[in-house]
Amino acid sequence: MPDNHHSVSDQMNVDTDIVTLTRFILEEQQKRAELVNLIGISGSANSTGDVQKKLDVIGDEIFINAMKSSNNVKVLVSEEQEDLIVFEGGGRYAVCTDPIDGSSNIDAGVSVGTIFGIYRLDDSSTGSIRDVLRRGTEMVAAGYTMYGASAHLMLTTGFGVNGFTLDTQLGEFILTQPNLKIPNKKAIYSVNEGNSYYWPDSFKKYIEDLKKPQDELKGKPYSARYIGSMVADIHRTLLYGGIFSYPGDSKSKNGKLRILYECFPMAMLMEQAGGAAVNDKGERILELLPKGIHDKSGIWLGSKDEYM
Repeated sequence: MPDNHHSVSDQMNVDTDIVTLTRFILEEQQKRAELVNLIGISGSANSTGDVQKKLDVIGDEIFINAMKSSNNVKVLVSEEQEDLIVFEGGGRYAVCTDPIDGSSNIDAGVSVGTIFGIYRLDDSSTGSIRDVLRRGTEMVAAGYTMYGASAHLMLTTGFGVNGFTLDTQLGEFILTQPNLKIPNKKAIYSVNEGNSYYWPDSFKKYIEDLKKPQDELKGKPYSARYIGSMVADIHRTLLYGGIFSYPGDSKSKNGKLRILYECFPMAMLMEQAGGAAVNDKGERILELLPKGIHDKSGIWLGSKDEYM
């Protein structure tokens, strides 16, 4: 007579390795990032004239699809897209992003990341460029995710900065740095001195002065720390303090970094962590009013006492 009852061992043979949606997306992104064919140039340029890496293109597509499927986003500005994207539905937020910042360093294994800033739409808005051509002070949230040996997420919603680290076993970001505060002063400067030939004399003098022995440092000069990936340089500056700068010069008079999805998010994070962020004229970055979605600015940010 056949036994229609399952054994205890059969009943206990249950797959307990639950895959959440968040975990699935993270694992799929990791697989894509490890593919050899993501390395190299895609053969096109993005909206701001930078040559696109293949990962830029795929990262942009992933970000667009994620924002669209969330049903919370109405307007999306991406560095990789010439125009803003307006989604159907009742989303009440506008997101500005650099999907893969630092992609020129991918081949060298340098950390890259995703930068984002978020605006809340007016109740009457149906989605337009007016939703994003606003001062940075109106952003309701900002942050970045940095991908390297481990993944880190730094986030502010206007009430301080909190840092998260990806737990690869859980597939979730875990709060590891609550209420992060940048040191008020630190003798570190981070700037691409390869552009110094084109700097105004005042910028050159400032950096040269940092290289001289400092009385308060017992005769030591400032230390130079520059990676060349904005998320990585900002991450170090948030944790250790000091100065990060990407000033404008005679070749790029308005600077190179984009206001909406690079300067504003990083400035908001820095201020919420107790730091400061200004442009080449010493004006508060978050008070700038962009006239176009890809407008640029020079930027100086970091420990507050370094700018006082």
